[in-house]
Amino acid sequence: MSRFPTRPLALCLLLLPLAGPAPAQDAAPALPAWEQLTPAQRETLIAPIRERWNDEPAARAHMLRRAERWRDMSPEERQRARRGMKRWEDMSPERRHETRALFEHMRRLPEAEQQALRERWRTMTPAERERWIREHPPRD
Repeated sequence: MSRFPTRPLALCLLLLPLAGPAPAQDAAPALPAWEQLTPAQRETLIAPIRERWNDEPAARAHMLRRAERWRDMSPEERQRARRGMKRWEDMSPERRHETRALFEHMRRLPEAEQQALRERWRTMTPAERERWIREHPPRD
């Protein structure tokens, strides 16, 4: 057995401590608090909201209500909202339609009826769900 194939491996093992730890792939650099951002950085963050505010006057009241609701949420509520937004983004258009119909109908029901509908929904077949959605379409 020749020693030649093990030399590159031995060399790599000897040099490994010199390389230092591998940089973390997911570690984001620490960014400053809002007060420490430069005016240009603040403008970069605010510009999309300003543009939407100016381009969609009819949506301004809705945007303001959402911002106020977000401000009043606890950190746990904000985390739950972020997870819900991510789930929504990942849904197919068909699943969004189904979810919108169910949500709009449920929010008009008393709590006990909401729970009953949730339990019934879990046991429905896809065909039964489609029929329910046809009978209770979202307002899109």
